[in-house]
Amino acid sequence: MIELRPYQQVMVDGIRAEYRSGARAVLAVAPTGSGKTVTFAFVTHGAMAKGHRVMILAHRIELVDQISETLKAFDVQHGFIAANYPRSPRLPVQVASVQTLARRLAQTPEPDLVVIDEAHHATARNTLGTVLRHFPRARVLGVTATPLRLSGEGLGECFQRMVIGPSVQEMIDLGALSQVKVYAPPTIDASGLRLTRGDFAMADLAGIADKPTITGDVLDHYRRLACGLPAVAFCVSVEHARHVAQQFTEAGISSAHIDGGMDSALRRGVVQSFRRGQIKVMTSCELVSEGFDCPGIVAGLLLRPTASLGLYMQQVGRCLRPAPGKTHAIILDHAGNTRRHGLPTEAREWSLTGTERSQRKAPDEDAMSVRVCPRCFAAERSGRSHCSNCGAAYPIAARKVAHVNGELEEVTEPSDGRREQGAARSLAALVELGKLRGYRNPGAWAQHVMAGRSAKGRA
Repeated sequence: MIELRPYQQVMVDGIRAEYRSGARAVLAVAPTGSGKTVTFAFVTHGAMAKGHRVMILAHRIELVDQISETLKAFDVQHGFIAANYPRSPRLPVQVASVQTLARRLAQTPEPDLVVIDEAHHATARNTLGTVLRHFPRARVLGVTATPLRLSGEGLGECFQRMVIGPSVQEMIDLGALSQVKVYAPPTIDASGLRLTRGDFAMADLAGIADKPTITGDVLDHYRRLACGLPAVAFCVSVEHARHVAQQFTEAGISSAHIDGGMDSALRRGVVQSFRRGQIKVMTSCELVSEGFDCPGIVAGLLLRPTASLGLYMQQVGRCLRPAPGKTHAIILDHAGNTRRHGLPTEAREWSLTGTERSQRKAPDEDAMSVRVCPRCFAAERSGRSHCSNCGAAYPIAARKVAHVNGELEEVTEPSDGRREQGAARSLAALVELGKLRGYRNPGAWAQHVMAGRSAKGRA
């Protein structure tokens, strides 16, 4: 049986502690590549050993396969509730496609524990919500790398408690994730794009992204910065993914696309060819943005602008898994997402309440937090005088001055946390921020901050 890493054991202990405290539904949060499947497989093994029934839910067939392989490593016999999979209904552990299970709820006995992979898809109104309501007495364990929806809303309607694992940077420091280099070549102009349900409208994106000039830039930068290395391209649409794959193939670089409309056997064949190295660049619209486990991916080609932090982190996370001979991951951001959301390694505050609508940042609002070298296009945190990649000196720019609520404030590129705190101008806003951060006494903290501002003549 697989032995848990120390941080995985800490998460398991935290999950069990929340259940003991009375919580029914717990959300476990850890970066892509941290081994969330291993963590919940361990929990499943323990539940099975106590005679409990476990239902593991996945929203895609690829995830069903990955979960099954991990359960086998824990010697957990299991059945399937999924189309074209063998059925073993008497086994205490079942791996289910959400869509198939929803059609068979009447014939399915209630489990003691429901596990939801990629739990950020769960809402009270969708199919996952229907399944959870059908099993009202079962405990629930959700796992995700990004505990928020495209809109920025949290997952509090489905989960009561959150257990947060290590950050991306902590995982890198532990050697559990790869170092990462981010390059931001000339980006797609996203000005004027409409927002729909928390992200850019697909119709608008298709009009700017699927152009030969953009594809040409992708080819050029791939050749110079990641030539020959396994790469995944995240595209705007199925048609866009096909065009990008075609351009790479015509340039002599083996490439193929996958999409949800393909025959499942054909899709599996493409993925296997990619894993074996027969295909160098695989392109997709949605299928590899989350849940796709292939440590050999070295480069991520971001070709889809997104206003969703969750989608951005899911995409870059595909490239961060360590693998033999892999020195670092490479992100080629042609979509400007790094400028919108910051570097993958930046510390982020997660909450079940998500981000309040009034506090959500507009796209490109925080572009100042990332600096792109004009010589090599490497992207890194602002505040350095020279590029850490090529050594080029950054030009010295005049500081910007912002007009906020009748008073002038100097923008000095503070950390994300300080920017959040500075934006909270009232006591009530600070209290809400303290709640989002999980402070034990957010009211007292807010009073302390306001007192400090008064002492400095800033209140």
